[in-house]
Amino acid sequence: MPLGQEDYQAIGQYVREHLCEWLADQSLAKPPHVYEIELRERMVRVEEELKNQRELMKQGFDLIEKRFEQVEKRFEQVDKRFEQVDKRFEQMDKRFEQMDQRFESIAKRIDRFMIWSFGLTVSMAGIIIAVLKLT
Repeated sequence: MPLGQEDYQAIGQYVREHLCEWLADQSLAKPPHVYEIELRERMVRVEEELKNQRELMKQGFDLIEKRFEQVEKRFEQVDKRFEQVDKRFEQMDKRFEQMDQRFESIAKRIDRFMIWSFGLTVSMAGIIIAVLKLT
């Protein structure tokens, strides 16, 4: 016996009315409203946990930002130290230049002394040889 349209509608209505009960029976025999309350409680807990996680992440990012600021300060201090080292090297370069000038002046003096002493030695030798030949 074939089913008519009214029969299909009656079956559909019956299934709609009892579907929640059947699903509740499958989920540990809890009625649908209890299951819905549990779902809402779980959602609230999940939302609270997400809020806590968000706050923890914000705190972590704030700590990281503070650490970056500290690192930037350290880099600035290192830059200042390098500037001081550069100034010291410039001072040392000036001192070396002064020492080079002093060595050059001493070298010129020694050269003059050597020329004068060689000249005196040669002239004294000539005078001594001349005196010996004349006598």
